[in-house]
Amino acid sequence: MHVGFGKYRICAVVAASTAAEMTRQLRQALRYTRTIELRLDWLASDTERQKLSAWLGRRRIAATFIATCRRKAAGGRFTGDVAQQLVILQRAVRAGCSWCDLETETAYSFQPKTLRTFLRPAKLMISFHDFARTPPGVTRLTRRMESWGADITKVATLARDLSEGLRVLSLTRKKRNRIAIPMGDAALPLRILALRHGAALAYASAGPPTAPGQVPLETLLRLYRADKLSRRTRVYGVIGNPIGHSLSPLLHNTGFQARRLDAIYVPFLVKDLSVFLENLEALAISGFSVTLPHKHAILRHLDDCDPLAAEIGAVNTVVVRGGGKLYGYNTDFVGVLRALERRMPLAGSRVLLLGAGGAARAVAFALARGGSLVSVCSRRPPQARTLARAVGGELVARRHLRREFFDAIINATPVGMFPRSNVSPLAPGELNCRMVMDLIYRPRKTRLLRLAERRDIATISGVEMFLAQGTAQWEIWTGLRAPQTAMRRAILAVLKQEERTGSHNRVSQ
Repeated sequence: MHVGFGKYRICAVVAASTAAEMTRQLRQALRYTRTIELRLDWLASDTERQKLSAWLGRRRIAATFIATCRRKAAGGRFTGDVAQQLVILQRAVRAGCSWCDLETETAYSFQPKTLRTFLRPAKLMISFHDFARTPPGVTRLTRRMESWGADITKVATLARDLSEGLRVLSLTRKKRNRIAIPMGDAALPLRILALRHGAALAYASAGPPTAPGQVPLETLLRLYRADKLSRRTRVYGVIGNPIGHSLSPLLHNTGFQARRLDAIYVPFLVKDLSVFLENLEALAISGFSVTLPHKHAILRHLDDCDPLAAEIGAVNTVVVRGGGKLYGYNTDFVGVLRALERRMPLAGSRVLLLGAGGAARAVAFALARGGSLVSVCSRRPPQARTLARAVGGELVARRHLRREFFDAIINATPVGMFPRSNVSPLAPGELNCRMVMDLIYRPRKTRLLRLAERRDIATISGVEMFLAQGTAQWEIWTGLRAPQTAMRRAILAVLKQEERTGSHNRVSQ
């Protein structure tokens, strides 16, 4: 058992400008965890801080409260001096907080014995923060905090990539009284996996995020089940840039939960493919999905590849076998075939394919295998020409589209993807066809599909291909039949909610 927190090792960070909003967040957080950090520095005034302390003191809630009043010098919002800071923390201890989190900038202003005496009987957490980088010598910094009398130390630094994030997370190896928090978008999966790597606590936001890359509490516990992870948990993920739009974690984690598998799937923002691959062993990854822009580049890093994926020249699924050997597949091919064959005969049809990247190659080969004539249009003519030749198709310049007619048009570019969902790769006058399919699935109805509907053209959402290729991936990794109904229901629920709010799919008039 880790020091002082029992089974509740997910810490909900409660932060707001008013005591009323802090108490609202606190009540919500208690539905999920009994370890709560109170960011007293976020409160707008000392009057609000006194209100919160009085509220806590009256209720005596059965929870572990960590009082934090971070000064501006350490990335917080408190503008007072260190003496005022300690008075506020002392008041929080009297109200029921059993821990105080003091940043090094304050802690080193006092002798350890003085801190202990002033904050008694609370336990002491000493923390170091760097919102700009991960400095060298973080181990040395941690040892100094421990020598200053900390019951637990916390290091939170900005990680530019997985290597830096793992360097921070390694502080917790075989150390039960350390918390390591790599911050930033590149380190988000490490926040999710922190407890698996031995951290004493993992932090999540009960309200607005208080640090870069902080995950909402409900997401961390319901989607990722971060409190249930152990060294035995199998880790999967998706790599891409950008990656924030991806619903793959929802799809795969829903499948794992439905089948009661001890596995997790997390998103990796990967700008440099080699850095990710260098850290596969440290992350203990069993398999991963590949999306833009790495579907072609991953090929040269594989030890072996499915013949179809090799012919396509793009991989979207990788299995990590014994000895760290990488084996590649392409399930986009299966996805597009399943989505299209239900709606139109492929043999003898003429299909316009927009794009010439990894996803476009899978679509082109699927269409050609089905007997379609593939017409390729891309803003990169050399790649488009190469792809057209590979599938026995033709190159079509965009300037000719208003005069051409196709049985179907398929968008395999990222144009129209969330958050830039108000744009379309084609104008209404270029939609001369019977059917339009968009590989983008978020939003479910892209601007392209809405423009097609206005012209009474049949449409196919990218959701169909996304679900088909994703469930195929899941089955490759697990060797089990995917719980398709549960996975489909989870994805459609999110997309329909986004449609109701109208946040991702408004079409400009």
